[in-house]
Amino acid sequence: MPLGERHAGDKSESRYCGVEADFDDDMPNLLSFNVHGGFDFVVATLMDPSYRPSLLDNETSRSRALPFAGSDLVLSPSQWSSHVVGKISSWIDLDSEDETLRKDSEIVLKQEIAWASHLSLQACLLPTPKGASCANYAKCLNQILQNLGNMQLWLRIPLEKPEGVTDANNPDFMEERINDSWELWNSFRLLCEHHTQLSVALEILSSLPSASSVGRWFGEPVRAAIVNTSAFLTNAKGYPCLSKRHQMLVTAFFNHSVQIVVSGQPVHSIPLGVSGSDSDNNVGGGWRHPLKSYLDYLAYLYQKMGPLPEQERFELGYRDYLQSPLQPLMDNLEAQTYETFEKDTVKYSQYQRAVAKALVDRVPDENASTVTTVLMVVGAGRGPLVRASLQAAEETERKLKVYAVEKNPNAVVTLHSLVKLEGWEDVVTIVSSDMRDWDAPEKADILVSELLGSFGDNELSPECLDGAQRFLKEDGISIPSSYTSFIQPITACKLYNDIKSHKDLVHFETAYVVKLHRVARLAHPQPVFTFNHPKPSSESSNERYTKLLFDIPSDTGSALINGFGGYFDATLYKDVHLGIEPATATPNMFSWFPIFFPLRTPIYVQPGTPLEVHFWRCCGSTKVWYEWCITSPSPSPMHNTSGRSYWVGL
Repeated sequence: MPLGERHAGDKSESRYCGVEADFDDDMPNLLSFNVHGGFDFVVATLMDPSYRPSLLDNETSRSRALPFAGSDLVLSPSQWSSHVVGKISSWIDLDSEDETLRKDSEIVLKQEIAWASHLSLQACLLPTPKGASCANYAKCLNQILQNLGNMQLWLRIPLEKPEGVTDANNPDFMEERINDSWELWNSFRLLCEHHTQLSVALEILSSLPSASSVGRWFGEPVRAAIVNTSAFLTNAKGYPCLSKRHQMLVTAFFNHSVQIVVSGQPVHSIPLGVSGSDSDNNVGGGWRHPLKSYLDYLAYLYQKMGPLPEQERFELGYRDYLQSPLQPLMDNLEAQTYETFEKDTVKYSQYQRAVAKALVDRVPDENASTVTTVLMVVGAGRGPLVRASLQAAEETERKLKVYAVEKNPNAVVTLHSLVKLEGWEDVVTIVSSDMRDWDAPEKADILVSELLGSFGDNELSPECLDGAQRFLKEDGISIPSSYTSFIQPITACKLYNDIKSHKDLVHFETAYVVKLHRVARLAHPQPVFTFNHPKPSSESSNERYTKLLFDIPSDTGSALINGFGGYFDATLYKDVHLGIEPATATPNMFSWFPIFFPLRTPIYVQPGTPLEVHFWRCCGSTKVWYEWCITSPSPSPMHNTSGRSYWVGL
């Protein structure tokens, strides 16, 4: 049975728990034993481990059937596909100095994967590379991957990293790099060109490396976590349990749709007094699977997580899904897009707070009944900021006159309907015009806009508000008053592979809006560009350039950087802010996902080596674009030169 459900409709693959089994030539019995014991699938060796091609003479090898665990008919196709993960023989060593062993290994690897593919298995577990070099192993696997079909290959990698040596100048540093299991995985996947069907089965042992070192793996394609029984502790009642750090790791795997596989022999005895009558745990007169107590504990951890928050449920379908950013000036938004943004009550609540504070500062209490504040909503859309502003006026008992300026003629239709429906005709004037072209009949006390993008300025808020600033009074208030963009280096293998699949330059030089999920955040975000409104000087340029230096924590180990996560933080008015920068993000707000700036070639960074990054915001007569590059530890190509691949049209 599944580990459980966190909420109705939970479809995460991590609900299902597997068990690693030894070779058994009676596959139906092996599967029945483990499924009846509560596990969902078995990781099973497919071929008799005593088989060696070199021990057979040519005549025998031609006439004898290979010693697989039964024929394909012993299980139904759905059983093979749903309940069996093939385990490639662990003895193979494709980089052995022993030529006979190496050749035997090459033959058996091909035979076993061919058999697994014939059975339509969804995945096969590959043994850990035996030594520092894995070139021949990768070479053979590359040949197999060319014609593999849909099956996934999980490379078994132990989660370990020696502690203590972190200085690249230390003579022991190279030895540590070799022993760092992430280095082993990185070498292998680079030799296999980041193939999308090659992923990781991470083996969890009794000790864990540092939190920063473990964090690297959340940006890698980890499909399974193999938890050895030796990693479990014993609680006061004699049952298996995990340390706090192991619990946090397993829970994080659950959240990242990583399946758990229990491995090893039972090292805990069932405490006295446990009944053999529980039908959930027993089969046929009190029998209980020897690893059931480990499965029960993992189910407890899964169910303890509780239901996903509403915002995360809304965002599930967008996780790690690349979207092109909006072109707000070139394109008119559709009704569905407006509707999505309008559901973000947190955002408009923050705007209402900001407008209320501005109204109180603008008009003292003694003048509240006589002074009318002129407020202009530029980019009014279908009216949510108009509504928030009027609610702020009602809350503060201030008089308000509103101009709602909107360039999208389709949204203007809805605006007129809204004003009539709400009875705002005497308060709200609708202006169907681009804010940069409109000649206002009077100047505004307060200018309100929601032109921010995921990177703050990437939807041309600076250019739009520059055009609108001419009808703001000298002492007028702009909401927002400022905003700053941020970036941080991340490992994001899924995003990198999705972009690579297009096989062109354009996609690697495009910034995408994406709900970052399966990523490793390698350093704290740093500020990039800041814009203030009203603009201090009409002569100042909206072009920007900055150089940033990131220090990845030394206990992380080496890492591979696929690009940068981008965020923003905005000050609406005084102490009222909103944003998505992780450290200060506005809770429960979903109007913006982060932006992702990819790298054409991932950058390998060793511990203790700073990462030097350069970002430009460039402005032309018809477009605005970004350029970016890395200069240390090794230079990258300049990305998006002259906006050749990605720009925002003016």
